[in-house]
This record gives sequence, C-alpha cells and structure tokens, in this order.
Amino acid sequence: MNEVLWAAQAGYPPLATLQCLPLGGALLLLIMREQDLALILGRVFAVGELVVAIDLYARIDVSTSALQFAEHLDLFAYHAAADGVSVLFVLLTALLGALLSFYGMARQQISPVQLLSVLLLTEASLMTLLTTMNLLWFAAASAGQLALVGYLLWRWASSPEESLALSRFLQYQLFGWCLFVAGAVVLVWSHADASGGRWSFDLFDLLRTPQIGKYQSAAFYLLFYGLAVRTPLFPLHGWLPNSAGYGLIAVGPVLLLGVKVGIYGMARFLLPLTAEAVMIWQPYVVAFAMVGVFFAAVMAFRQVNLRRLMAFAVVSHTSLIVIGLFTLHPAGLQGALLLAINFGLAITVMLLMVGYVYRRTGTTALGRLGGLFDRVPFIAVAFLIGGLAILGMPGTPGFDAAHLVLEASIETFGALPTIATALGNVAAAGFLLWAFQRAFLAPRPRDVPVARIARTRPMEYFVGGTTLLVLLAAGFWPEPWLQLTDTATQALAAYFQHD
Repeated sequence: MNEVLWAAQAGYPPLATLQCLPLGGALLLLIMREQDLALILGRVFAVGELVVAIDLYARIDVSTSALQFAEHLDLFAYHAAADGVSVLFVLLTALLGALLSFYGMARQQISPVQLLSVLLLTEASLMTLLTTMNLLWFAAASAGQLALVGYLLWRWASSPEESLALSRFLQYQLFGWCLFVAGAVVLVWSHADASGGRWSFDLFDLLRTPQIGKYQSAAFYLLFYGLAVRTPLFPLHGWLPNSAGYGLIAVGPVLLLGVKVGIYGMARFLLPLTAEAVMIWQPYVVAFAMVGVFFAAVMAFRQVNLRRLMAFAVVSHTSLIVIGLFTLHPAGLQGALLLAINFGLAITVMLLMVGYVYRRTGTTALGRLGGLFDRVPFIAVAFLIGGLAILGMPGTPGFDAAHLVLEASIETFGALPTIATALGNVAAAGFLLWAFQRAFLAPRPRDVPVARIARTRPMEYFVGGTTLLVLLAAGFWPEPWLQLTDTATQALAAYFQHD
C-alpha cells in the first residue's frame, strides 16, 4: 500500500475540510440557538459537505491504488488520506447527511438546533473514520459517533421501552469498542517489539513492520470481533433488534447502518494488518456468516413489528457482505464494498419510508398496518424498491455487486456453499416482500380508517425521490463505481495472493 502526498493543485485540504466543515457548522448552530435560521444553516452545511465530497471524487486518480490527498500533523499524530474505497464511503456519508437534514425536521417535537447539531457532529466523526490512517484516531472517532447516536436514542426514542434499547446498544457497542482498542494495542505492541520499542498507531508504520506471528491471531480476534459488533454480524447482533424496535425510527438507524463502518474498518485495517491470521481463520468467519444468512431469515419471519423485521434483514444482508469480503478475491472484495454502498442507500430509503408510515399511524406493528398503498403509493413503492435493491434487483448497484460476490465465492469456496448463500438471499426476498404485503397491501384494521392517513407531502417526495434517484442511477450506470474501487481492491487482494 503506497501513499501519494497531498498536491497543491487541490487548492485546499479536502480531507480536513470534510472533517471540519460539519464540526464548525454544529458549533455555530449551538451558539446561535435560533430555530428558523438554524434549520437553513444546518441544511446549507450538510449540502456543502456533499459538494466537497463530490469534488474529492472528481479529483481522485482512479488509475492508482495509492492513497492520495495525504495530510499530516505530527503534534496530534494526525494522518489522513483517501483511495477509491474511502471516496466511495465518503460520498455515501455526505449524501445521507444531506438527506437526513431535510428528513429530520418534519418531526415538530425535535429541536432543529439540537438535531442538526448532533447530525453534523456525527457526520464529522464518520468523515474522520473514513479518512484517518491511524488506528487510535479511528477508535476515538468511533467512540464519538457511537456516543452521539446513543444520545439520539436517549433523547428522541419513539417507544416507552427506549431504556432497553439504549442499555443494549451501549453494552454491545462499548464491548466491541474495547475489543477493537485492545486489538490495536496488540498490533502496536508487536510493532514495538519488531522496531526496537517504537510505538505507532499509524497504518503505514504498522504495514512496514512485519507482524510477529504470536500477536497476529490475538490482534485478528480482537479487531474482527470489535468490528463485527458494529457491522453487525451474527451472533454479535443482539443490540440491533432492540435498538430498531424501541429506538429511533430512521435518523439513528441510518447513521449506524447506512454507512457500514465495520465493513470499512475490516477492509482498511483488519485485512492488511493481520493477513496471515485472516487466511487461517477465513473458513470459520465465512461459516458464521453463512449461518447468519439463514438465522436472520428465520427470525425475520417470526417478527410482528416492521422495524424488528428490518433489523434481521440487516443481519442477513450483512452476512453476505462479509462472505464477499472474506473471499479475499479481487472480485469478491469489490463486490462486498459495492454491496455495502447499495445496502446503505437501500436501507436508508426503507427506514425513511417506515418513518413516514410511523408519523401517520403511530405504530410499526404489522397487525396494525395495512391498506396504506391507496393513500401513500409513493411511500409504498419506495419501500418496495429499497427492499428489492437489498436483494440485488437488476437496475440497482446490488445486482452487479452480488454477482461479483457469488462469482468470487464459487471460485474460493465452491458451488455448494455459494448456492446455499444464494438460497438464503432468496429467503430474504421472501420476508421483505411479505413485510411489504402486510404493511401496504393487506386490509386495514377496521378500527383505524384509511381515510385518516395523510397523503404524501412535497418534502417526503423530495427526500425519498432523491434517494431512489441516486440508487437507480448507480444501478443503471455502475461503471464509475467499479472504476473507483478497482485498483484499491486489487491492491488489497494482493496481500493474500502468494505464489
């Protein structure tokens, strides 16, 4: 893995701007405390972040696997850089931040100042996660993001059982974060033993020093399980059903699940830094992921709440992403990362539509829904397209991504495990379509007249339509995203290709 220093022709430090722009916007909103102006300024900062992310994409050289736009500050061990994989996740993060700045303001009980401030602070922490080359910075930014989402769960949960959602979330995430930090310390300890006592959390320093064998498996275990909690991967998903069922409807889950930080962390740090241990434990990770596909599908069919059903859909689809990642094959790695982006867009549109349904009905219990298609057809169709996108429907980014993953899986693991995984994905199709039928097409309960359901509002058309437009555009025109990630995934796969 090579690095290209930030060049003067960029005109400004883009990675620092991505981190500081939302941070400055959040601080400004907290100082102003003027609701109407805060609403406008919050959206301006969120859209401005998206503009910077698009500019970064326009400037990156996709012909090289080297990390570019490097920024250093020795005082705080600050080291940021980006490659095609980073830019892909940065674009998704900036887009979701802009969409949520418009979505979240429709709930009158939420202060625009507080919500937009938390949203911008979370976006700043995510940008740090996606651009840092330092394990300690990654851990610190991760702690900040999780604390902010935890604050959202505590402050604006939509259920009286929010204390259960919050406690489970904090327990699991704190445990996972501690595991990740411990894994980072093991790597640095190994580096210090090999380099005469010099400690460094920098990715490039760690890569330049061969990891001592006795540390590799320990570091792999700790880093993998720490990131698997965030992903979430079976059987470390226990926090998600409660958080989905009793926590926020959309804003918090989108910030947690829309950007697959766990998958990004595996690709950026786990795979290259513990390559020997990854190859040893690859079959066991894939076995757990395959079990997760079917376990989540079975659990989803047992749910009576739309939000909990979607939580198990997340676990099922995440398992497929992990399988692609651990093929250690260029096509599988690229497919897994593109699946993560497709999933982020698809789950976002589904969560936003579920939020709109909750605003109208006050419930997400499947037994209390039904008959909504006639009143809100756009919301129903958007939810359906999001569900089909998760399954890899042609015309969405998941179609090409799923084929890359299955192709690499056949080559790496053989036909039978791959067929089994594909069948699990078919089961996922079944429960998502079943949820759509129950929520939107089934007869409405007689005690809740359909006529009381409000029609779709212009802002809802804008937010949902924008998400769908990006999702379908990326699906029908996948070449830029394939080109963006091709050289980076080839370089990552090279760690596992031995003569």
